Amino acid sequence: MSPLFAQPGDGKQTELNGSSRRVILDLPELMLVEFTFDEGGIGALHSHPHLQTSYVAEGVFEVTIDGVTQTIGKGGAYIVPSGLVHGVKALEAGKLIDSFTPRRDDFL
Repeated sequence: MSPLFAQPGDGKQTELNGSSRRVILDLPELMLVEFTFDEGGIGALHSHPHLQTSYVAEGVFEVTIDGVTQTIGKGGAYIVPSGLVHGVKALEAGKLIDSFTPRRDDFL
C-alpha cells in the first residue's frame, strides 16, 4: 500500500531540462506531484487522458490550455480537463503542485 503521509523531501525526484519533478504521494486513483522550475523553464505542450489541477505555490507562470494563455502567479490555480493540450513557461523561478486523477504511472 502506498503511504498516506509525506514529509518534506519524501518521494521520487526526477531531474528534467530546466525543472524537476517530485512525486509526493500516489494511489491508483490520485497522484500529488511537485514541479520546480528555473526561470524560463518550459513544460512543453502536451496532452494526457488524466484530469489535472495545478496550484502555483511559488513564482509566476505563463499557462496555455487548449490555445488560451494566461499569466498566473503565486496562489493561483488552474484545471486541465482530460485530453486538452497544455503547457507552461516559468516567467520566474517557481513551483507548481499538481494533482492527477487517475495516477500518472509514467511518472513512477
